[in-house]
Amino acid sequence: MICRAWRAEAENELADTYQNVALTKVIPSIEARKIPGFLHIDVLRRPLSAERVEFMTLMWFDSAESIKAFVGEDSEASYLPTDITSVLARYDHRASHFEVVAQRPQKA
Repeated sequence: MICRAWRAEAENELADTYQNVALTKVIPSIEARKIPGFLHIDVLRRPLSAERVEFMTLMWFDSAESIKAFVGEDSEASYLPTDITSVLARYDHRASHFEVVAQRPQKA
């Protein structure tokens, strides 16, 4: 399994706008593609400073081939619709991929 990590920052006054667009438009459009091997996506948010909020997206895939099915041959290229970049102060132009070497689910 591979985790694809991507980060972005938004000014406080635009953070909710970015989050709303990501959750109601961008992610549903990815899910609608029914990409083979795409397992799930997590969106994380934290205050970064008095002025900015950081977002991190973790996408889980079963293989490198699944990531290529998502984003193309340049598998580390960011996937970011251009109409959303205007609300971001900074974003990764490349995603990072991590091989999952262990998962240890705990009982609640």
